Amino acid sequence: MLRQYELVEKVRSYDPDADEAMINRAYVFSMKAHGSQKRASGDPYFSHPIEVAGILTDLHLDDETIVTAILHDTIEDTVATHEEIEARFGPNIARLVDGVTKLSKIEAQSESQRAAENLRKFLLAMSDDIRVLLVKLADRLHNMRTLHFIQSPDKRKRIARETMDIYAPLAERIGMYEFMTEMQTLAFRELEPDAYESISKRLEQLHQGGGDLIDRIGRGIRAHLEANAIPAQVHGREKHPYSIWRKMAERHVSFEQLSDVMAFRVIVDTPEDCYRALGLVHRRWPMVPGRFKDFISTPKRNGYRSVHTTVIHDERMRIEIQIRTREMHAQAEHGLAAHWAYKEGQAAAEAEHPWINDLIEILEHAASAEELLEHTRMAMYQDRIFAFTPKGELIQLPKGATPVDFAYAVHTDLGDQTVGAKINGRVMPLRTPLENGDQVEILVSKAQHPQPSWLNFIVTGKARAKIRRFVKSKEREETIALGRMIYDEIVQRLPEKLGWEAMAEALKRLNFHDDAALMEAIALKRVSDVAVMEALMPGSTGKDGVKPPPQRTAISIKGLTPGVAFKLAECCHPIPGDRIVGLRREGEEIEVHTIGCDSLATGIDADWVDLAWGDESDGGTARLAVVVKNEPGSLAVVAGILGSHGANIVSMDQAARDGSFHTFHFDVEVHDVQHLMRILAALRGVEAVSSAGRL
Repeated sequence: MLRQYELVEKVRSYDPDADEAMINRAYVFSMKAHGSQKRASGDPYFSHPIEVAGILTDLHLDDETIVTAILHDTIEDTVATHEEIEARFGPNIARLVDGVTKLSKIEAQSESQRAAENLRKFLLAMSDDIRVLLVKLADRLHNMRTLHFIQSPDKRKRIARETMDIYAPLAERIGMYEFMTEMQTLAFRELEPDAYESISKRLEQLHQGGGDLIDRIGRGIRAHLEANAIPAQVHGREKHPYSIWRKMAERHVSFEQLSDVMAFRVIVDTPEDCYRALGLVHRRWPMVPGRFKDFISTPKRNGYRSVHTTVIHDERMRIEIQIRTREMHAQAEHGLAAHWAYKEGQAAAEAEHPWINDLIEILEHAASAEELLEHTRMAMYQDRIFAFTPKGELIQLPKGATPVDFAYAVHTDLGDQTVGAKINGRVMPLRTPLENGDQVEILVSKAQHPQPSWLNFIVTGKARAKIRRFVKSKEREETIALGRMIYDEIVQRLPEKLGWEAMAEALKRLNFHDDAALMEAIALKRVSDVAVMEALMPGSTGKDGVKPPPQRTAISIKGLTPGVAFKLAECCHPIPGDRIVGLRREGEEIEVHTIGCDSLATGIDADWVDLAWGDESDGGTARLAVVVKNEPGSLAVVAGILGSHGANIVSMDQAARDGSFHTFHFDVEVHDVQHLMRILAALRGVEAVSSAGRL
């Protein structure tokens, strides 16, 4: 553990103007606050924040960040308060410590929600001050270094998985590759111990067999460049185990077949020297086609700049070479931390890293924690492509993005009004994947609105969040409209006409803030018809508030003469237990639909009739979609389950074939919804069935 004077000296070595007294006060305050607390390793807990501060001094961060690191666990794990820290160290330090504390207090119901909530708080805090993220990343890095001291294997695996899914990608996203690499290696060792051990042994054998192979190759590259008047530093290394394992998995090759396990960094003086060095390398050794990337002319979104190439070195060995200047190298190793202007505010970071604002916008519209995680993982993990507007503005998008994604990346209104697109001057379908260098012109119409079908091919979280928000808004409008129709039918059943204040009084009694919320609740059957009638006109349902028993018919249709013709709709196959509604058109029999049937959208021109199943209603035909494995006897298993549950198969057809799985549609006679649910549960519980659901 760093001693007090050692920590101060490390900070003063790169920042002579640092507030030494403040660092000393923080060191003493934290040590007293944590007292006799111990870590899983048995070390004093106080050692952890000091080591985190030491990690950040290696990045040459300012004194406020170092003090925040020293104090980052005091609010959460000791009796220290936000007010106490603000009084002793000022509002800036208190705000930063509070930001780190919020990131640590993660409470959710499931692992995916936990990870997503973690990310949500991460990004919200990061949008306020990036230093909060830097402290939290250093905190996680030190926790990973001491992960092996935790006794519970499940807890170790959970922390390692969270690190791999959330923290390492975020470190990569802001260009902190050293943090990312170490986190991935430590998490990989915990999650895949056998693979880690195997690859580590192979690397050790390679190192022993080749002796000083990396040094010899590095000296050869440096000598070749210096012989052509380009002074350079050349650093060689073996790729870390997780990187090798991922490439083996992606390329489906063994370790022996993976030839580019060594990488070399060539550091020169100027960007011009980068390209001159690249030419000399390609002239000396053959280049591997398709492995050249120029991140100097088109930097990565996190600011990373370098030229990458892979060449076939002597003895037919592939090696990767990265060529960059010293400034680019500092940026590559430490990302935002290498040049963050803390005392000049945050505007520069937002301008350089617009992805922060993109993800914050996703946060505002994500309906659930799982949806948030889906969007942000999508934004972080996919390779990016570069497309241009007609005016030449560069738009960065994930690989596989379409013109719809492009339109939303330019502006939300442009995305909402998209009707078509020209790619390189040609009108192309909206689902066309964009390629690097495409020029995209979006065709718009003010009458257009987001289409639900776009969700089938868009890839960016921003576009997906906007479209889902519109669709849900539209669905709510339609649900409220249906609720109003049912409400009008309820009002007609009242014994007297309503007074003008009846609705306001009913809303108070039912605890709804406005009539739209009530209509939505009526449509979704969150409030019963009897409750609505009683709220509108107390006593209208009888002395005890009990609704008179319905007619003893399969379906009781209120307000119609008994014996009127009706039919059960074949689009949704309603069965007893479903909430149902009828569509009545002139000269036609009444169609009975489930309340969630898509066909109701076409029934706006029909009269709507509130229907209910009679008490003795029994029997109906439900349509099931069952995906079974393509194995002998699978269909017999399905038929056996249906038979054992007393369900008669009316018809069956094969809807799709997909290699190892077949999809069948069954029309099955069942008693009611509960009967159907028992059948579906039984089907889902057998190995022969991949999935089962109601159509």
